[in-house]
Amino acid sequence: MTISVGENMRMAMQAVWTHRFRSLLTILGIVIGITTVVTVASLLSGLRQGVVTFFQEMGPDNVFLYRSSGDPNAPDGQLPPKERKRRHLRPEYADYIRRTCPSVAAVGLTLYIPASVDGNPITARVPGYESDTINVSGLSPNMDSISPRDLAGGRYFTAEEDQRGVHVTIIGASVAEALFPAGDAVGRSLMMDGAEYTVIGVYAKAKGGFFGENGQDNALDIPLRTAMTRYPQIDRFMIVAKARTGKRQDAYDEAEGALRRLRRLKTGQVDDFAISTPDQIIQQFDRITGLIGLVAIAISGLGLLVGGIGVMNIMLVSVTERTREIGVRKALGARRRDIVGQFLVEAMTLTGAGGMLGIAIAVLITMLLGALVPSLPSAVPTWALVTGFSVSVAVGVFFGVWPAVKAAQLDPVEALRYE
Repeated sequence: MTISVGENMRMAMQAVWTHRFRSLLTILGIVIGITTVVTVASLLSGLRQGVVTFFQEMGPDNVFLYRSSGDPNAPDGQLPPKERKRRHLRPEYADYIRRTCPSVAAVGLTLYIPASVDGNPITARVPGYESDTINVSGLSPNMDSISPRDLAGGRYFTAEEDQRGVHVTIIGASVAEALFPAGDAVGRSLMMDGAEYTVIGVYAKAKGGFFGENGQDNALDIPLRTAMTRYPQIDRFMIVAKARTGKRQDAYDEAEGALRRLRRLKTGQVDDFAISTPDQIIQQFDRITGLIGLVAIAISGLGLLVGGIGVMNIMLVSVTERTREIGVRKALGARRRDIVGQFLVEAMTLTGAGGMLGIAIAVLITMLLGALVPSLPSAVPTWALVTGFSVSVAVGVFFGVWPAVKAAQLDPVEALRYE
């Protein structure tokens, strides 16, 4: 008597449904494991896409040079101890890199103004509205072409305005919404740290970011010379070198060599500055998320192990309960492989159902997080769904082999005598 795969699946589904509460308890570990790994994969995939978009906006061909690693806006107290003693970059370095690096097409400067200067927090305000969540920066006029950003309205400041140190500013979308809720920011004035600035442009909503947040939406950018005049005590400069097409690695090496010469570093001495490209920063992010992924896999692995042991246990119980049924089937001509197939398919159906339930819960959690926290990007990748279901079925195969073989080895005569 040969039993088809379809018949085996029908019998397996019937056996699972007959003991559905017991089956649910059995696959609980599998549900938890699959839910964990799919949810974490969804969140990490969304975060990575946001980071990639963020640095693509900053310019994929750019090389960034700064005094320390990490966020240029971070206060000195948050820097690693070794980096706190580093000398700041000087604005004249930009001109030297421009003159001596043939693979560099343009060099721009950014001066980061800390959130508090001389103990006084910097805020922006207009009559009736105020915002203290602003990121003030002084930009060279060519930054518009080095790291271009879309404008929702207005324009970028000119080289002539920078040369004269004019008090004009371009503000981010969040700043514009906070100070000018009516949407009429361009041409209006605001007060920032005791000085009046005319808004000449408003950036469009930034794409990407870290954990859904993009600091560029809180930007309040002013001309570089204006910033240097207003804050002569601040020297937190970042140099941005834009490479010629197809020569980013050459530009990276040349800029690094130029800065080492300027800072008189000897051969063998470690760089006393940070240099990076968008790809390198994304790779660092991938290493961090990779560790998070390993932790999630370890947690889900424990759940799958517990679930797999539960499946093996329940299948062994099922073999014992259905000994007489197995004897009847063997007496009617069922072969060993038919019995093995029946119980393997039942185990796979059990764990596969657990995988589907885990995937459904993970998708619901991801959608719920996206609705509750819109700034947190999340997307369920197809590979996570396929992998989650495949792993759950594989657990059924692995832990179902022993019960299936044990059932197939039963002696039909002894099985028919079993009460």
